[in-house]
Amino acid sequence: MLALIWLALAAAVSADWPQFLGSERNGSSAQVVKPWPAAGPPVVWRKQVGQGFSAPVVSGDRLILFHRIGDRETVECLDARTGKPLWSYGYPSRYRDDFGFDEGPRATPAIAGGRVHTFGAEGVLHALDLASGKKLWEADTHRRFGVAKGFFGAACSPLVEQGRVLVNVGGTKGAGIAAFDAATGQVAWTATNDEAGYASPVAATLGGARQALFFTRNGLVGVDPATGKVRFEFRWRSRSHASVNAATPLVAGEDLVFVSASYGTGAALLRVSGGEARPVWSSEEALSNHYATSVYHQGYLYGYHGRQEEGPALRAVEAGTGRVAWSEEGFRAGTVTLAGDQLLILREGGELVLAPASPKGFRPAARAQLLKGTVRAYPALAGGRLYARNEDTLVCVRVE
Repeated sequence: MLALIWLALAAAVSADWPQFLGSERNGSSAQVVKPWPAAGPPVVWRKQVGQGFSAPVVSGDRLILFHRIGDRETVECLDARTGKPLWSYGYPSRYRDDFGFDEGPRATPAIAGGRVHTFGAEGVLHALDLASGKKLWEADTHRRFGVAKGFFGAACSPLVEQGRVLVNVGGTKGAGIAAFDAATGQVAWTATNDEAGYASPVAATLGGARQALFFTRNGLVGVDPATGKVRFEFRWRSRSHASVNAATPLVAGEDLVFVSASYGTGAALLRVSGGEARPVWSSEEALSNHYATSVYHQGYLYGYHGRQEEGPALRAVEAGTGRVAWSEEGFRAGTVTLAGDQLLILREGGELVLAPASPKGFRPAARAQLLKGTVRAYPALAGGRLYARNEDTLVCVRVE
């Protein structure tokens, strides 16, 4: 009986991808992905979309897409099975990218408690009803907390934890991190003076306590998600002003957290205990993630090493030591998702690659050109389907 319950729970988890990096917010899914035919995985549906680096998210038979259409940031709900529109909510956006990149939203929505939470490029936080798209509340965090625009606007994907929506807003006067009541939008607490990075927070139980981990502009911060009390801080950032921390902290074993950044910062494995985070190892040569978060499987980290524009390597690294097990040099940038014991890699050029998550070597089992152009957003893996987008197209393919 217990085995049947466990299988049912595993199936339920694999059926959803409700937030950035999936149900457990670590880029992993129990979904089994099998090699596809030479022609590629079967396409279920396609849809033209607007601007944005925001990833699609899925809960049950509903897919949420956050994108910019014209001068409006738009939250759109689609039938995940068919792509049929169910509802849409939009509001004006004046965001302009100073570097000539995409001007759509950067942050991925979070679905929790029957609500959709989004964080726009100008720092406006919304809560919408999942069933109808009705606006429940909004909060202009940049105006409220005096936040500067930054290099690329607001990019923190909201974390819903213990009835609160947590965001690294980068505000002044003790509002670097802010928590909002998920039901009402009222400010629950604020903490730190840290500027916002481009990483998103994750919740985990470390050192016997539930913590929300934020990789801010200055480094890793652990806070009590209920009160905002800072439990520890670990400075980890480049000395260069023109630098960002963008990869999400990754729990890589009991009380262990992996942080990584580019711009000469490097990676570190930290042990969190007794209100402190102490390095187990650190290195600039092991696995420096620019913006794509690594995944963890059976003692090894798999991810990108090096700057996106310089053609980074794809690597397997022993988590406990930082030793590089293998490295595919010049692989070029993309994202890595763990599906069971397989790596599902979506490269910036639109190629989808399936390979075993093994420290013995990189041996692709299947490849397919899934999309054209530049693919920066993470995909969503749910219910035997992969949802991926580029600059103008969202595609759903079958991968079970």
